[in-house]
Amino acid sequence: MIAVVALIGSWSLAVEWPEFLGGKAQGVVDAQGVPVKLDMDQGVLWKTAIAGKGWSSPVLSDGLIVVTTAVESDSIELRAMALDAESGEVKWETTLFRPTAEEAGAIHSKNSLASSSALLADGVVYAHFGHMGTAALELTTGKVKWRYHESYHAMHGNGGSPVLVDGVLIFSADGKDKGLLRGVDAVTGKKKWEVDREQDVARKFSFGTPLVVEVEGQTQVVSQGSGMVGGYRPTDGKLIWWVDYGEGYSVVPRPIFHEGRLYVTTGFNRAKLLAIRLKGAMGEVTESHVEWEVDRDVPKTPSMVVSDNEIYMVDDTGRLSALDRQTGERLWRDSYKRKVSASLTLVGDKLYAFSEEGQGFVHQVSREGAKELAVNEFGEPVFASPIVFDGTLIVRSERALWRFGKN
Repeated sequence: MIAVVALIGSWSLAVEWPEFLGGKAQGVVDAQGVPVKLDMDQGVLWKTAIAGKGWSSPVLSDGLIVVTTAVESDSIELRAMALDAESGEVKWETTLFRPTAEEAGAIHSKNSLASSSALLADGVVYAHFGHMGTAALELTTGKVKWRYHESYHAMHGNGGSPVLVDGVLIFSADGKDKGLLRGVDAVTGKKKWEVDREQDVARKFSFGTPLVVEVEGQTQVVSQGSGMVGGYRPTDGKLIWWVDYGEGYSVVPRPIFHEGRLYVTTGFNRAKLLAIRLKGAMGEVTESHVEWEVDRDVPKTPSMVVSDNEIYMVDDTGRLSALDRQTGERLWRDSYKRKVSASLTLVGDKLYAFSEEGQGFVHQVSREGAKELAVNEFGEPVFASPIVFDGTLIVRSERALWRFGKN
């Protein structure tokens, strides 16, 4: 298995953030000295304008931050770019695909043509644009190693990010007509396998980001689509187990895996949160392995985080709540009073959330409740989740990438 992990120093500072939601892919990091009140003048170590539009979250490895973006004028250019983490200087920018307007298709008003986060591993950037193509580039130079493009009829655009395991790049391709999961050879860019979820649901499109987990010594890729979540064998895509959750569709939040349990949301129209025990899961386990479910204030877009025995989540309208991880019991409820699409990030006991209107909220959270520490004003929307790097915070807003720290 190719392990993509956070490197933790003597002060527990994350120095690698190689995929969506960080090295452990869960949006949780134990770090010290990360700024809470983001001073837009004295606290900005650097700010770099990003051309175009993209809601993809930044990723970081070997001192380089990578983002994707879509630049639209007379044509559409889908680009990846790398910035120096210390200075914010753009080191390279590469155009990977030029889809026609017809191929790009109509997107949801809250989506972008570059919403999937890149993945970094072994000096390679894997940039994914859903139905418009996937590419591998050299991290240091931006030189293209391969491009893969097998389109499908997307609905509302793209969104899910890829994972890498055992030399296979795996991503969802859940479009209007079929719910698919694909595996591409990470070295050659050739498709290795494709599986149809074969769910009899009215709306097959979803935007799930898979999660690599270890269950009883076996590596699995957990992937959600419309109506179901399942564990797949990464070498060939064989379905190991699955849970059916009905007509849930347009699934976005990334699953959580903690102490043998999987926590997943079920998408539109009314989202539920399911706790699934994975030990001994084989075949359909809807009745046997779902330990509890809740249907209040469950997110349809932002991913959740878990800490010890608490799950923290915010729904799309900004309602923040904490649940007991063992039982699903709601411990408390608060509200940002702003719409939220960006995934949560938990730094120690500090919960970071960003609104569609451009506020950056920081709360101290525990089983007992949430204490507001700061409301930071960006002045423009934030849809991406941040990077925690060497005691600093890197945030992507609508038009720029920011690094905040103590001068």
